[in-house]
Amino acid sequence: MPKIQIQELFSIPLDDDRYLIYAPLCRTAFVCNKYTVNFIARLKKGVDENVSDSENEILTFLRQVKILDTASEKLPVTTHTGTPLPTSITLLLTTACNLHCSYCCVSAGDTKVKSMSLDTAKRGIDFIVSNAQKKNRIAKMLGQKLPVTALGLFYFGGGEPTAHWSVLTESFAYAQQKAKHLDLPLKVDLTTNGVLTNTQIDWFIDHFDSLQISFDGLPSIQDEHRRTAGGKGSSQAVMHTFRRFDAAHFPYLIKITLTETHYEHLSEAVTFLADSFTPRAIQVEPAMPIGRGEKTASSNPALFIKSYINAQIVARKKGIKLEYSPVNLNKLSNHYCGTTQDMFVLSPDGNVSACYNCHSEEDALAPKFFYGKPFQQGYTFDMPVLEEIRTWGHRYQDFCKGCIAKWHCAGDCHYNTFNLKGEGEFTGTERCHITRELTKQAFLILIVESDGPFWYEDH
Repeated sequence: MPKIQIQELFSIPLDDDRYLIYAPLCRTAFVCNKYTVNFIARLKKGVDENVSDSENEILTFLRQVKILDTASEKLPVTTHTGTPLPTSITLLLTTACNLHCSYCCVSAGDTKVKSMSLDTAKRGIDFIVSNAQKKNRIAKMLGQKLPVTALGLFYFGGGEPTAHWSVLTESFAYAQQKAKHLDLPLKVDLTTNGVLTNTQIDWFIDHFDSLQISFDGLPSIQDEHRRTAGGKGSSQAVMHTFRRFDAAHFPYLIKITLTETHYEHLSEAVTFLADSFTPRAIQVEPAMPIGRGEKTASSNPALFIKSYINAQIVARKKGIKLEYSPVNLNKLSNHYCGTTQDMFVLSPDGNVSACYNCHSEEDALAPKFFYGKPFQQGYTFDMPVLEEIRTWGHRYQDFCKGCIAKWHCAGDCHYNTFNLKGEGEFTGTERCHITRELTKQAFLILIVESDGPFWYEDH
């Protein structure tokens, strides 16, 4: 009997006699019965025996979807080495914020305000530009085709990026000028709370391709949890921003953060947003018990899963995409995000962090995430710290090895996990259950959309 030539095959029970089978490296998923599952288990052991007609049909199908009799697939594992040469930068412009959200994971506004100088932003931009030039020179020396490397400029914060407006606009203009001079595309992104002036809205329409805007779905929920620093609700201001962007056909993604008390309102929120505005997608996350959200965050994964699945049905009927960040079926990787891939994040003081959530040198986790500081015209890196960060791309493999979401979630957010679980052996978080169940649901949807009984991505 032939042996299956794949590294991993996941079998997830659906009921007493139905299983979801997923082969991530073959990009194949299908639903089968217990008989088929047992037969596949025998195949994996390489048992040499005669097969029945029904088993021959299974063999034919497994060959059709490239599970059987194919070359061994390469695991989607990458590791960074050497001195980092980033060509993208995330600027944490300020810790100031015009809102005081009840669950803010970085407690923006609760500490002394720090703001980035324009010189600090320019130094960082010059560094990624220099790296792009260096990579192009190396490629040319090796006789390789010059890479079409986009410069990445991202704005996030331990506060609201637009609260430091002058450095935001001037740093963007500086990066744009540098990119134009090198004839390189400039990819820009920014996450904002959406409380913007008309002047700011007009500027974004003229200069950006899209934005990510935080809004908690329903005006009543927004006003309960995302109040201004003066205590007023912010829903009307953000909805004004939505209407202005819609009128200009400017694309934006809405990011919803929900505490447990509002999980059951998610379907209603999706209906309201889809009927009232035209976001390109809606992303939803349960609030984390970190920072100001320590006492108001989620604690009921089962309710979140149920609410998300119901809201997903609504979203599909409304023709809008609903997302949950660890469930990304288009990604096969051992990296959840850029943290384990030498992400280059500048704090307001100009030091280098691997994570935009770890924005402050005073953060208890700063020794784990901060790995560089300004030196001469560039930066010097603490390589032992960086090498340890790079290993996190493999940190959860033992715990995650039997999980269907292993190569999509890749261990989830490292900053959140260290806050919740500390530095001991990883044993999962509440989000693990959410991620597994929603990943399973996503594959079942793909199978249905493929008119069953299987989904196969031909590549």
